[in-house]
Amino acid sequence: MKKLLIIALMLTGTLTFSQNKNAKASMEVDGVCGMCKARIEKACLNTKGVKFATWSVETHELKLIYDDRKTDLATIEKQVLTAGHDTKNAKATDEAYATVHACCKYRDEDVKDDHKPKEDDGHGH
Repeated sequence: MKKLLIIALMLTGTLTFSQNKNAKASMEVDGVCGMCKARIEKACLNTKGVKFATWSVETHELKLIYDDRKTDLATIEKQVLTAGHDTKNAKATDEAYATVHACCKYRDEDVKDDHKPKEDDGHGH
């Protein structure tokens, strides 16, 4: 009977531990459009251990769910930087930034202006 109780306790401990492997986090990432969104999310999802990644064009917030036994936020951030996107904490290298599409040059004020919602033209558009 004592052995059975010990085994039951060990199993309970294992099950409890395995439920806590998913970490949630968010970070600010620069970008301007849907192409940026796809690139940022792909960089995250190609990182071992990342289970969910979604980036908002409007808020620049990247939401993540990842297995903290396989990766960490610093590793994920490095992948985003390598893809050419700045985060709140670090800037992508000029070489990495140069690889993003011309319409995605979020450091360029003219490109940022092009992606801003257009003012109402009085015709309801």
